[in-house]
Amino acid sequence: MPLTIRPKESCRWDALALGEVMIRLDPGEGRIRTARSFQVWEGGGEYNVVRGLRRCFGLRTAVATAIVDSEVGRLLEDLMLQGGVDLSLVRWVPFDGIGRSARVGLNFTERGFGIRPAVGCSDRANSAASQIKPGDFDWKRIFREEGVRWFHTGGIFAALSPTTADTILEACAEARAAGTIVSFDLNFRPSLWKGQGGTARAVEVNRRIAPLVDVMIGNEEDFTAALGFEVPGMDPHLSNLDPSNFRKMIVEAVRMFPNFKAVATTLRNAKTATRNDWGAVLYYDGSFYEATPRPDLEIFDRVGGGDSFASGLLYGFLAGKTPREAVEYGAAHGALAMTTPGDTSMATLKEVEAALSAKGARVIR
Repeated sequence: MPLTIRPKESCRWDALALGEVMIRLDPGEGRIRTARSFQVWEGGGEYNVVRGLRRCFGLRTAVATAIVDSEVGRLLEDLMLQGGVDLSLVRWVPFDGIGRSARVGLNFTERGFGIRPAVGCSDRANSAASQIKPGDFDWKRIFREEGVRWFHTGGIFAALSPTTADTILEACAEARAAGTIVSFDLNFRPSLWKGQGGTARAVEVNRRIAPLVDVMIGNEEDFTAALGFEVPGMDPHLSNLDPSNFRKMIVEAVRMFPNFKAVATTLRNAKTATRNDWGAVLYYDGSFYEATPRPDLEIFDRVGGGDSFASGLLYGFLAGKTPREAVEYGAAHGALAMTTPGDTSMATLKEVEAALSAKGARVIR
């Protein structure tokens, strides 16, 4: 069944994300364990998508989140202001002086190189965003009165606490009632579920959310670990670069959740931290669309590549592109995002469209 997207003129925002935004501390070419200085970025799985839609694709976007009103919280705000995402839905939480009751989450991430993989180390317990609960946002006003064309959230935010998962359910129900498209990126992170029931709990929570989703995004590990799919004859440990594996997943996903109007994944084979085969597949309205494969793609910083794929895909649909064009925009934007540091995209629409037309990497003068 095709997506029916609300008209632009009837909505305040083209896209809204619900999730946590953290401060990323990046040791550059070094290691977290030996660093003496860090580059500071902002990032978060759900936020990265709407930031890309705003900065690269020029759409009107907002984020619903919570931030502590401290010097560190205001640093995060300053970083987010550069991204251009509307912050009017941010809930500012009082600071108790030391961050005992609520704090800003930190994400230490090193890029990796060659045979040394990228490493992430989160320090986010008791963050303000993890304490978001149902009733904190007036979703009826946001979706019905102000208007949102597309709502995006994901499995990272769902994993933060029982109340964040319940908030996703509340928001998705109101979004669907208002005619807003709902997308969800499974983004399975074992470390986030480890202390609250592990994979079994992830499956339980995500299967409660899935019936409210129009566009599901995730790789093979996400579908097996976060939704508990078991496909006969498919080894979940195989590289997710094989599109045939994803097609098997799709058949199972749509059988279990017929509300899915589209399902998409990136296809990555990480040969080394700095050289990956890269591609993507989209299932839409009964057909599969595979993006142009990019073998041996050189990677500068892989974090955020999947989020940028999602924002390019969403842009394609919001801009009225064909399904094949939408997955191509997503794959190209994700590839470009991994050529620069930080979680968020630094690409422009012009660069994405140049990548789509397979122009070379000669110096632009």
